[in-house]
Amino acid sequence: MARAAQIVIEPVTDKRGRAAFVDLGRAFSDRLEHFVPQIRAEQIELVDPDKNPFFGHARVQLFIAKQGGRPVGRISAHIDELALAMPADQGFGPGTGFFGYFDAEDEAVARALLTAAEGWLAGEGMTRVLGPISLSIWEEPGLLVRGQDHAPMVMMGHHPEHYAGWIEAAGYTRAKTLYTYDLDISKPFPPLVQRIVQSGHKNERITVRRVRKADWDAEVATILGILNDAWSDNWGFVPFSPAEVAHAGKKLRPIIKEELNMIAELDGRPVAFMLTFPDLNDALAKIRGKLFPFGWITMLRWLHFPKGAGMRVPLMGVLKELHNSRLASQLAFMMIEAIRHNSSTKFASKRGEIGWILEDNQGMVAIADTIQSKINREYAIYGKGLG
Repeated sequence: MARAAQIVIEPVTDKRGRAAFVDLGRAFSDRLEHFVPQIRAEQIELVDPDKNPFFGHARVQLFIAKQGGRPVGRISAHIDELALAMPADQGFGPGTGFFGYFDAEDEAVARALLTAAEGWLAGEGMTRVLGPISLSIWEEPGLLVRGQDHAPMVMMGHHPEHYAGWIEAAGYTRAKTLYTYDLDISKPFPPLVQRIVQSGHKNERITVRRVRKADWDAEVATILGILNDAWSDNWGFVPFSPAEVAHAGKKLRPIIKEELNMIAELDGRPVAFMLTFPDLNDALAKIRGKLFPFGWITMLRWLHFPKGAGMRVPLMGVLKELHNSRLASQLAFMMIEAIRHNSSTKFASKRGEIGWILEDNQGMVAIADTIQSKINREYAIYGKGLG
């Protein structure tokens, strides 16, 4: 019986290596049912230190596993300086490093990759590892452990079921669970929600308005200012840096529709927001992630008017001073009803998705339950001590 070739873990050190790293991940993803191919150039940009502002406050090492000269897996190991500065009781904090971009052909390769990432992190002084988080908590956090039976919406990961077993067998335990919630947006919300919304509209102190793309940079600053305050006590929170704020604004602008993104004001002051993205994966699935030679035409048409697209609410927030108040939930219901109505009537959308939502975020879980949405995808973030 022939002996299996040795598994060799090679660090990625240059532009060519980063492209190979991305292409290997794309090859693994192509094997998965319901996976939606993404645009290759944008995936390469995410691991490019010159183009992703995450690298401005992070140290990152990418690895590719080879066996018999053939690539058989990949992983990232990274340290976020902003995450190190957070309180330990919020999930990250001193000594916490991360792994991400995890793909492996079999369990032996998975173990070798995880060992390499752990070794690099320990060598950099880390005492604990969390993952998969690829690369930032604001990008694609967690491993999909439930919901492989349907395609992911924009900016959500899609992974095979067996990865969870391989990670757990390497000594990892679940640190946190994230959910996405599916809902029918073609019909009105329950009477209780309608009464709360109507009551809010009668309150002269409250204004719910659309995001103004004509004043986009200022609107982005307002939204991320609220976000950094609203989420500051959440598990896994890491603040957006100024460079990331500018980068996010530029990247998101093409898919922003004013009718689908709301800012709530109290006495004229912005205190809450809700962002909604038409599901770009609808278009990417049609062009198989390829803009050329003719995919860009389909993409431009879709961006102009994404009729029938699913709608995803990836981010919302209410200033911390209003947390645990009736006003906070009222503002949330007002914004989500405005977005639901506009999605259904203008864009003929039928399906919405909210998330990700932390399993223990009681306020958001209560809102999701009240609008009669159901958990459709579950992601796990795993942790392990080093040393």
